[in-house]
Amino acid sequence: MMRISHEAIYQALFIQGRGALRRELTACLRTGRTLRVPVARTRKRGKSFITPEIMISQRPAEVADRAVPGHWEGDLIIGLGGSAIGTLVERTTRFTMLLHLPPMPGHASGPRVKNGPALAGHGAEAVRDAIARTIATLPAQLRRSLTWDQGAEMAQHAHIRIDTGLCVYFCDPRSPWQRGTNENTNGLLRQYFPKGTDLTVHDADTLAAVALALNSRPRKTLGWKTPAEALDERLQSIDKGGHEEAVATTA
Repeated sequence: MMRISHEAIYQALFIQGRGALRRELTACLRTGRTLRVPVARTRKRGKSFITPEIMISQRPAEVADRAVPGHWEGDLIIGLGGSAIGTLVERTTRFTMLLHLPPMPGHASGPRVKNGPALAGHGAEAVRDAIARTIATLPAQLRRSLTWDQGAEMAQHAHIRIDTGLCVYFCDPRSPWQRGTNENTNGLLRQYFPKGTDLTVHDADTLAAVALALNSRPRKTLGWKTPAEALDERLQSIDKGGHEEAVATTA
């Protein structure tokens, strides 16, 4: 029995049409494209806002060993209708902060405008503002770096660095294990925010309550301390000498 790949079929069609599909053939294609984009070329496409010097390979070694607090991992939890909640997890203490990303005015009220603003609430500007607003509540010692995947919501990472002092680094494509602490935390958060549900129903106070619950849960990896206790201990060791800065972990 002869087997033939889909690539061979596409190539035959395009050769027959002298590099561009005839109109009658185009009508049969789901995409309606008249020109073929080679698979190799699509794999080489990268995010224009990501450069080699901000890839995870350039991240300081102190991030990997978790000895120094202030290095964060981030991501989005996506729900029904494009709703989203941002998650930030500190690598050393597993302390979690949640980003409220409500939909913008005009979302779902009409057809989406091509190249228009991201009204679902997790576009680049909304995520930038939410990260800056949340991270600004922390002392400078806890604002060292942020590791994220290559989602378009981080297109304004340069502004995040200017606004917060965080050095932003990006994981390699399709490598979620490179921010494993965040992935594990997102799994815990799905207890509160199940997949396939509308996340816009959760207001900022609800997110704060969920973060408090998570930060008050003892962890084996922390010697059965809670993330809140571990964070406070780190702050006290950093600021010993009468210059302690406290982070609100119970409000």
